[in-house]
Amino acid sequence: MTEHDQLPLPDYDHIPVEGLASRIRMLDATGVETLLEYERAHADRLRVVTIMENRLAALREGARPSGGDPAAPAADDPVPTAAGSKVSEATSGPPVNPPSHGDPTNPAQPR
Repeated sequence: MTEHDQLPLPDYDHIPVEGLASRIRMLDATGVETLLEYERAHADRLRVVTIMENRLAALREGARPSGGDPAAPAADDPVPTAAGSKVSEATSGPPVNPPSHGDPTNPAQPR
């Protein structure tokens, strides 16, 4: 059985199902077979297995891999976000003023 580190798509477990079809188009029949074996042994998701079986059938009927680097990030991959806020003084909203009847968090002001 193929181990996770030996998969032709190194980030396979994190690829959204919607983006899987475009990513496996870069693989040859051996690569798709490897992923299909791994999927059946682990999650065995019907939708994913169907996508891979259809692609494998197309490759056996003469389809060619689309080319490209399967390890490269795809356009539909989620964008990693850095910790912290991306708000700066230039992009922040206007200052918030307390209501005219006082600030309820400040006991020195009337409520």
